[in-house]
Amino acid sequence: MSIVVIKPGLLTTVQDAGRLGYQKYGIIAGGAMDPFAHRVANLLVGNRETEATLEMTMVGPTLYFEEAALIAVCGAEFAPAIGDDVLPLWRPVWVEAGQTIRFGAAKSGVRGYLAVAGGFKIPKVLGSYSTYLRAQIGGFEGRALRESDVLAVNGPNALHERIIRRLQAMGQKGETYAAAPWQVSAAFIPKYSASPVVRVLPGRQFEKFAEESRQAFLSEPFIVQPQADRMGYRLQGGKPLQLAERAEIISEPVAFGTIQVPADGNPIVLMADRQTTGGYPKIAEGISADLPLLAQAPIGSEIRFQLVDMREAQRKRMMIDLNMRLLAQAIRLFAYQGGTP
Repeated sequence: MSIVVIKPGLLTTVQDAGRLGYQKYGIIAGGAMDPFAHRVANLLVGNRETEATLEMTMVGPTLYFEEAALIAVCGAEFAPAIGDDVLPLWRPVWVEAGQTIRFGAAKSGVRGYLAVAGGFKIPKVLGSYSTYLRAQIGGFEGRALRESDVLAVNGPNALHERIIRRLQAMGQKGETYAAAPWQVSAAFIPKYSASPVVRVLPGRQFEKFAEESRQAFLSEPFIVQPQADRMGYRLQGGKPLQLAERAEIISEPVAFGTIQVPADGNPIVLMADRQTTGGYPKIAEGISADLPLLAQAPIGSEIRFQLVDMREAQRKRMMIDLNMRLLAQAIRLFAYQGGTP
């Protein structure tokens, strides 16, 4: 089966869990900006968490489904619609053949994820489907989607077919789609907000910053500036953050969520398409559980940081991974035993 791009949206790319294992060669990891929404969308349609999804940014695409498909949309509220019917988010949806889904502008959040049962039929580059725009590799021809592109989709497996039959049984004859009567619990979904509180660990140079700057970093809001993209978010605070003493920093590895402070004193949060090393002082590291909050924070958002310890960061990560496994099992129960997750 295949999906035809009628309108591409502002920035729609193919992404997965990232191009892992190549940073030592200077190749970025990349991957989905909101790993949580990406993973959940895949699980809802019976895919592996690492399967490719479409990442939509701010304004979504218009897509024509040549054949019927099992999909899920998670993340920002793009209000995807077939005709006048708005499709529900955070649940599996069976779409009949010949339907056009329009994704509008995001009502809240920034990025949405569309998973299709079977995944997209595209080649991997260095073990990943992810699009790296600056190098023009991965994804769909190494670029964002354009009008008239045709995305091939792999055929369904046994689990996909069971989910599809369950949803078809719930729909009525003549309907253009059928959605599960349940959705992912709101308690499990990150608290996306235009004023998020992001938990952080002390960065490698945290203690080298002046006491006043450390207090300001943990007590004052920082505004997301227009210079915000998949590589990083520039932030503006009340006062520049300064080191206690001038020091030369040797370039060292950085991660998704590393918060660097250049000479102007305004932090930069490194995101999915970050460089592999950085030489600016690192005041903090955003914990993995809160990366979705950053990914969904629009320009102008007011971000605050809260210091936690490694044990708390690990506990939050473990809870997310546990809930992902429970969701995967719940989907299988729904498919094979007719239960409600």
